[in-house]
Amino acid sequence: MVITRILTENAGRYPGKTALVERAPEIGMRRSITWKEFDTESNRLANALMGLGVKKGDKIIQLMTNCLEWLPVYFGVLRTGAWVVPLNFRFDADTILLCTDTAEATVFIFGEEFIERIDAVKDQLDRHVRVYIFTGPESLKPTYAMALRDVSDKGHDGEPHVPLRPEDNAALYFTSGTTGVPKAVLLTHRSLAFACEVEQAHHGQTHDDNFLCIPPLYHTGAKMHWFGNFLVGAKSVILKGVTPKFILEAVSEEKVSIVWLLVPWAHDILIALENGDVSLADYDLSAWRLMHIGAQPVPPALIEKWKAVFPDQDYDTNYGLTEAAGPGCVHLGLGNEHKVGAIGIPGHGWECRVVDGDMNPLPGGETGELLVKGPGMMVAYYRNPEETAKTLVNGWLRTGDMARIDESGFIWLVDRKKDLIITGGENIFPVEIENHFMHHDHIQDVAVIGLPDERLGEVVAVIVQVKPGRTLTEKEIQDFSLGLPRYKRPRKIIFDDVPRNPTGKIEKPVLRRRYIGETRDVTRLFI
Repeated sequence: MVITRILTENAGRYPGKTALVERAPEIGMRRSITWKEFDTESNRLANALMGLGVKKGDKIIQLMTNCLEWLPVYFGVLRTGAWVVPLNFRFDADTILLCTDTAEATVFIFGEEFIERIDAVKDQLDRHVRVYIFTGPESLKPTYAMALRDVSDKGHDGEPHVPLRPEDNAALYFTSGTTGVPKAVLLTHRSLAFACEVEQAHHGQTHDDNFLCIPPLYHTGAKMHWFGNFLVGAKSVILKGVTPKFILEAVSEEKVSIVWLLVPWAHDILIALENGDVSLADYDLSAWRLMHIGAQPVPPALIEKWKAVFPDQDYDTNYGLTEAAGPGCVHLGLGNEHKVGAIGIPGHGWECRVVDGDMNPLPGGETGELLVKGPGMMVAYYRNPEETAKTLVNGWLRTGDMARIDESGFIWLVDRKKDLIITGGENIFPVEIENHFMHHDHIQDVAVIGLPDERLGEVVAVIVQVKPGRTLTEKEIQDFSLGLPRYKRPRKIIFDDVPRNPTGKIEKPVLRRRYIGETRDVTRLFI
């Protein structure tokens, strides 16, 4: 199926029903649109873009924070036959430029939060970009950009006459490898539509469900979980601002039935209840039937506490990759809380295999690399044939994660071939932080690892080897870390020698054993 067809069908079946709600509690704002309005806005933008010369196969950057316009813009781009390229709103100016160059994007749609970053590299962006469309207020609109409303007003309401097939390329999602350099994952209409099917199969969404979307929509995890509601024309709420009070208010007032949380948010809700900052008696949570978590390790103790407070809720978790069109190639499954710690069983329509270094399947219980296969697999890393060849092998997608399968058929991740640290749902690449600290005159060597954390899943720890004859304090390291984004700054500073093997590589397993002191399974849940 072509994914845009689902929007057309929803507008036909439920024209006056609410499709999307945006809540911004900090400013007391609530907006909503119906399925018909969603469909119409997407059509207007698509037709207007085509009037500006956009054609099938062009690439269009979408750099926006969560808002009511985000999804109509996304589907408007898809309806032109162009590829939509959602970017992480945390990307700095240089990374934005790199992604735009890789995609060779000709149109750039952006919000007010990104003006300074775009201005910093605009001369270079202009190598490819010929149209800038601004989604923010008119008073802030740069002179080089057109206002989204002005553009859309020039498009008509009818669906564009662009022949689209399931196998047509649809989207580029930028992810990162072990070096932290973004790679562009190419997905088709079929893989996006299949993600809708997977989510709905796992969590049984009906037209009466209501999904609370909190994570950023540029991320496949947030959007592909919303896809389950999208498939059945169910309502969804986009929440801006993440506090226990805001979440519980949204669930209560909007009669939300499904909430996808990150570990820190679930942890914060439990702490707020324990401290009396919020009280369940103040909210009607009777519609809330499912809480599921992803994007990072899920501590079993957290789920035990959650189920004690919310005993009637179902719980699930999902493992996924952008390269597999988001969440669900492996999922725990409803009713399997006794297996928390495992990533689960193969998802709807997916196959999984654990193999040795020669790609030979391993018996149950033995550790090897996890491979997955299914209709959601990426086409390729765009313009990166070497990495594509390493990742797509004989019809299988190599995840780069080490796993074992237990006697019940549940998959457990036991180590990482990649040294990603996942803190609060954000991927952090140690090499980026290591490179930053190696600029310090008093540092001889440095290594970065993740340490377990109940709330964030992991936190960044930096092991610093000081040059002979020099001195450093924790305060000086903390001050130097201010050059990093806040979420990448170390929470733990350790002064010690950095062990390296004979080929010069940092021996991260040695450091983990030294400072974590555990050999337990490490669960990595991407999405």
